[in-house]
Amino acid sequence: MKREHIEGLEFTASKQALSLGVELELQVLDEFSLLLTPHAQDILDKSNEEKLDHEFFQSTLEIRSAVCNNVFALEKDIQGSLDTVFAAARALNLRLGSTGTHPLADYRETLVTPSPRYDQLIDRNQWIIRRMAVYGMHVHIGMPSGDACIQYSYFFMHLLPQILTLSASSPFWQGKYTGLSACRPTTYESLPTAGMPYMVKDWDGFQKLYQFLLRSKSIGSMKDLWWDIRPSPKYGTMELRFCDEPATLYEVKAIASFIHLLAHWFHEHGDEWSSSHAPLKQWIFRENKWRTLRFGLDADIVITRTGKTKSLRNDIFDWLKKLEPYAKELHYGDQLAVVREIAQRGNSAQRQYQVFTETNDLEAVVKHCVAEFESGRPHWISG
Repeated sequence: MKREHIEGLEFTASKQALSLGVELELQVLDEFSLLLTPHAQDILDKSNEEKLDHEFFQSTLEIRSAVCNNVFALEKDIQGSLDTVFAAARALNLRLGSTGTHPLADYRETLVTPSPRYDQLIDRNQWIIRRMAVYGMHVHIGMPSGDACIQYSYFFMHLLPQILTLSASSPFWQGKYTGLSACRPTTYESLPTAGMPYMVKDWDGFQKLYQFLLRSKSIGSMKDLWWDIRPSPKYGTMELRFCDEPATLYEVKAIASFIHLLAHWFHEHGDEWSSSHAPLKQWIFRENKWRTLRFGLDADIVITRTGKTKSLRNDIFDWLKKLEPYAKELHYGDQLAVVREIAQRGNSAQRQYQVFTETNDLEAVVKHCVAEFESGRPHWISG
């Protein structure tokens, strides 16, 4: 059979090795009720900022960073966009939130942004996609080739629990405590082309898989692959898509730095790691993700094919030690300290739950989340 030509699948190598970029999805809120409100487009019109964009729901606003060499350039870039967005929101009597879910939001009351693509997604996925009033952070790392992207992606599959738990900020769903540290990823996993990626060995293997998905009409383009980790061949990046939207810029910087340092570590140790590390089974990746969603920083994850487990929090601490030389080289010492602080004092999900247990009031939780985002730093209640 003649092989079908796939337009646009060639992997365009990043111009900057291990470059860094993020996309943040923010909640647009009514000034007084702090409930979601469909006015993202009003902020876009008021801001006239090219790094801002609409999303699936009219109550979601996306901020895209520029391609950055390090986390300091990233922070400056994002802060500039946030300053613009906050100013526009104030002028329109709006507020902004930044967690994986809004504790009181009812997805049945959200309005979809008019778009032919969004209409197609609804037609295909129906109720499943209408539930996705959720917010996440995507992190891009520049890759030199498609093969390198697949290698880095496999490595980062092992680090998904450590990174995800640092961002976990979605313990509530439609006014209910879910018992999970992060419920947002579960909404994606119900979609047929989202969640855990299909594992391939190299870029040729990915192209064959992609061609099959196209021919079988499982997807229409790369845009329909919403995996936790996926190649972005057009931009020459590996894209990590599994994080909840961090509650504060303080945590965005720390998590992005942790990811960046891990990429630098793998750049030097990749061959050694690949040759000495027995590959984990697909079910172990899935099990570790579930444990992270359920127990967060208190999870024990499976670290070997024989079933050996380890405290997720302790594994983060061990990685912080491994990354110290790279943090020194990149001047990320303060950022690593914040990662340690989150692991010790609690992620957003724990902070939200603590407010709820002390007040039994989800409105207090929402106010806490908005106050954190506006101040740019976590509000730890104790410890």
